[in-house]
This record gives sequence, structure tokens and C-alpha cells, in this order.
Amino acid sequence: MPRPMIRGLFAVVLLCASAAVIACPLCMGAFQQTKAQELVTASHAVLAVPTAEPSRFRVIEVVKGERPASGMVEGGYPRNGPAFEVAGSTSGKSLLLVRDDLLPTWTILGTIGADHLGWLRKLAAGKPAAEMSPDDWRLNAALVLPYLESREPLAAEIAYGELAAVPYATLRTLKSRLAAPAVRRWVADPERLARQPLYLLLLGITGNAQDANGLEQRLETAWLSNDATNLSAMIAADLELRGPSRMAWVDEKYMRDQRRSTRELEAALLSLSVQANANGVIPRERVIQSYRMFIKEHRDLAGFVAPDLATWQNWDAVPDYVALMKSSAPQQYPSRVAIVGYLREYVRQYPNASATDVSLRGVVDSPTGVARAASPVNTVPK
Repeated sequence: MPRPMIRGLFAVVLLCASAAVIACPLCMGAFQQTKAQELVTASHAVLAVPTAEPSRFRVIEVVKGERPASGMVEGGYPRNGPAFEVAGSTSGKSLLLVRDDLLPTWTILGTIGADHLGWLRKLAAGKPAAEMSPDDWRLNAALVLPYLESREPLAAEIAYGELAAVPYATLRTLKSRLAAPAVRRWVADPERLARQPLYLLLLGITGNAQDANGLEQRLETAWLSNDATNLSAMIAADLELRGPSRMAWVDEKYMRDQRRSTRELEAALLSLSVQANANGVIPRERVIQSYRMFIKEHRDLAGFVAPDLATWQNWDAVPDYVALMKSSAPQQYPSRVAIVGYLREYVRQYPNASATDVSLRGVVDSPTGVARAASPVNTVPK
């Protein structure tokens, strides 16, 4: 594989691993544009009601931008879901439509009462996610939290999407505003299974010892059945409730256990990554300790923790990775790519320290070190 391609792939891996700083990757909405963000990035947004013509709508309120001169807009189907149903004509509620300057037609985001106009305007005046500071995230989370599971479906969807996208550190600041009984109901509701990752995290933030016991029972069941469903959110929530003492269980069940599937291990590592990036109840140094254990026990996947270690400027794993790369140990391809990226970043930052290290230079400069991972003998799916 050409070196630029290797660096590009490592950059993608590093970006994903560092996403915990920007958004919480434990929630399904972490890498998807939310409807609130569509409001932010759109040039125009209105509340309108259907007319006799299927594709024409009469504007009743302007959320963002200028009022159309004719008071009418041409609309199309919503971006998600089935074909548009004229909900506004039967419910008496308005429709939220958005448009970019470069597009001729408006997109329907959903049905919502006009009494939410002020709230929608505040959302629309926000910043794009990539430009938000920690304070911006906190203000945005506080703005949408009261509408979580609102009786107004679109408001509830917007609130969920935004909270699922905020950094985990921001979620932790909501503790005093969360109602534990409501969160428990949401976690237990089978109709809200798709939203479990977020609600499990909120349970970890606002729950008690009884909630921790329930989470641990679920985790034991998941471990026995090799089930990775919502595993990262459950582990993160359990750690939030139990603290650093619970890390011994994570180490035993996942960092050391070589019977775990790749999906389970990825989920466990993701939970630790998010906790460490939040600088919360689990100290980063304790997570690094578990990462070093993972490198030794899961050599075929050892590079999965390399992007985090590079982001945190922790270079203690350099000798382990050099030895692993020079060995004939089979290894999954993304792992090997991440290791090479980690070592190259170390060399870039410490050229003098690495100049005399023949073993390190031999790995970093070798054009075959990564390429041979593509061979079936070096790829070990689990």
C-alpha cells in the first residue's frame, strides 16, 4: 500500500477515535447530522401548512431567513422516512420546512406546533457542530433537554438527536437536571430500544447503586452470550456508577479474555475511550493501563488503541509496538495500519530520540511492514 494511502487510512482511524472529543460515539446519532443541525446549516426555515396543491405550502411563521415574497413555498418529501403524509392538514399543526440557497425546493423535516416557534428559532441560531466550544455544547444540551420524550414527536426527535450527538463530558454536566425515574422508564421501555445507548448513558449519570446492580446483571448476561448489543454504553454507564474499582472487571472480562469477539472488544475499548476523553470518573491513566494490557493480550488487534494513545501523546507503547511489528504474529489489517501511524507520529515528534533506534526506524521506514498485513495469513477475523 502506498505511504500516502497508509497515512490517509490512519488519519481516518485517528479521527474516529478522537470523535469522543467532538461527539459521543456511544450513541447512534454521533456521526449523523441531526435535524437541529439541518436547521443550523439551512439558509431558510419556515413553519407552513399544506394548501390544495400537494407540493405548495402557505407560510405562517419564519424560523430563519426572510419571508418568501409570495407567502408560499414549494416543498418536497422529507429526507428520512416514507413519502410525505399531509399530517398538517389533519392534525392542525404546521410543518417545519428548510431550504438551502442553492436548492430550489424546500425539505420537510416534520410536523410541529407553532407554539414551538421560539424554541426552533433558538436552535436555528446555533453553531455548526464542528464550530461548537464546550460552553456551546452545554448551552445546546440545556436547550433541548426539556423536550426529551416530549409529547410533540418532532420536538422529542430533535432533542434526542442533539443529546445523542453531544460529547460525553457534556452529558455528565446534565446530572442535576435529569430525572432518574423517567430515565429508568425509558431504559425499560421496549418501544425505545433504538434509543437505549443514550438512555443507558443517562442512567449511568443519574442512577444509583440499584441501577448499577441492574446494569451488571445485563453485562454478565451479555458476556456469557458474547453479545455486543449496547455493550459500550452499558460498560460506560456501569463505570460511571461504580468508579475505578469496576475497571478490574473490564480488564478480566475483555482486556484479558481472548475468547471475546472483535465486536465485543471494540465496544469495550470504545467505552474506555469515551470515559478517558471525558476526564471523568475513570482517570485517563487508568484507561491507559488497561490499553497496555489489551496490547499484550490481543496482539492481533493491538493497534486498535493506538489512535487514542497518539491523541493523548502517550508513547509508552512504542517498544511493544515495535516488537510486535517485527514479529510474525498474525494481525488484523486495520490494527497494523494504526500501529504504523502511531510509530510514525512518534518519530515525527521526537526525531532526535528515534534517530538512533534502528529497530524503530526499520519498522517505520519499511514499505512492507503494513502491506504484508493484507496477506490472509496476517488477517485474523474474530
